[in-house]
Amino acid sequence: MSILSHISPTTTLENIATQLGCSVLCEKLALHLDDEDELKHLKQCFHIPKKKDLPTKKSLVNEEDNCIYLCGNSLGLLPKNVKPYIDEELDKWAKMGVHGHFIGKRPWALADECIVDLMAKIVGAKKGEVALMNGLTVNLHLQMLSFYKPTKARHKILLEVKAFPSDHYAVESQIQFHGLDVETSMLLACPRKGEETLRTEDILSIIESEGDSIAVILFSGVQYYTGQLFDIPKITEAGHRKGCFVGFDLAHAVGNVELHLHDWEVDFACWCSYKYLNSGAGGLAGAFIHEKHSFTIKPSLVGWWGHEFKSRFSMENELKLSQGVDGFRLSNPPILLVCSLHASLEVFDQTSMKALRKKSILLTGYLEYLIKHYYSENTAEPEKPYAKIITPSHFEDRGCQLSMTFSLPMKAVYKELEKRGIVCDMREPSGLRIAPVPLYNSFHDVFKFIENLGEALASAKKTVETH
Repeated sequence: MSILSHISPTTTLENIATQLGCSVLCEKLALHLDDEDELKHLKQCFHIPKKKDLPTKKSLVNEEDNCIYLCGNSLGLLPKNVKPYIDEELDKWAKMGVHGHFIGKRPWALADECIVDLMAKIVGAKKGEVALMNGLTVNLHLQMLSFYKPTKARHKILLEVKAFPSDHYAVESQIQFHGLDVETSMLLACPRKGEETLRTEDILSIIESEGDSIAVILFSGVQYYTGQLFDIPKITEAGHRKGCFVGFDLAHAVGNVELHLHDWEVDFACWCSYKYLNSGAGGLAGAFIHEKHSFTIKPSLVGWWGHEFKSRFSMENELKLSQGVDGFRLSNPPILLVCSLHASLEVFDQTSMKALRKKSILLTGYLEYLIKHYYSENTAEPEKPYAKIITPSHFEDRGCQLSMTFSLPMKAVYKELEKRGIVCDMREPSGLRIAPVPLYNSFHDVFKFIENLGEALASAKKTVETH
């Protein structure tokens, strides 16, 4: 997926370090990169947790310092405008009650439509192709009910073998809902033996060989565990050549990488908004259906919010369905969740996904460079703890997240990082996920994380040896 210059982040880092007369390993480089960062002001739009407020024992830190938050892949930080926006709506409710449905900058009856254009920009879609509604899995089920219409000849759903559990369960239940056997109708794409990630050519090969029996291809945009960015346009094109519908769960891709859902002609997609979109736990989710399906794909389940707006409140019980994805809406939007998402989308609107992605590639490339330099397996020092990055090494094949495994037990390393005020994320069976987010993470955050990782590995090694 060629979206930027092919110059690797390593080359960029080395060139800048040479100009500064220092090494890539030097703190001077991190400070310089932060000084030159055109997006550094965006960090001021978020609340950064203090180390003293984290729930774990932190005997090794200055508790008044901000934590090093590298967990935006699990839950994004709180935008500062969330609270005042929610307070605005609570104040409106207190003062005017029901009249708030059609008054103010976020009329409750139109609140989702007030911000859908901001969301459409981030996913590369037209406004009429995006809806903000429900949670991710609810949206996935609603879309699958319309796109998955199995026949005797074409009944399979293709997905990655270690899809996020919610997607896996949704696919299983959709197959069972149609009275089919999961063993024969669920087709899983597996990495090659000894590899952690899927090769694009292997995915395309499965589509080519099995495509005539595949009804729906459902992949994640960015794989939650490995951090692999799938080649969305190639998978979509291959699926369409074989007559398949192609959809994506973009939970780990939206707000993380550039997306062009309309131009790529993706059939459908859904996403949550509380990771890179920073809308808060359980935030309002999104759904996309390409405009080419506006007159052919209809919702299997309908609610009154799918009725066209101009006659929705006539209450005549004669459905006049909105075209496209708007017809899939079931209920009125939850205004407090709209407020949270609105506050975050306004931050995104101060920049572009292209600018964020440019910074992200360099930021994650810097993290990768330092990990490989300091913590790669070293045959000359076999007793030294080491880390292995399982995320693809090429920047076009990943988002901002790097997933690692360690020569030491993961939980021991994780606990030592917690003691040092590092917020990251571990996932079974053995992965530690580190996600420097370009909206609010700095190059110096990465530099300090690397220092703390060395201390954590040394302490974890001692703990393991004494037990």
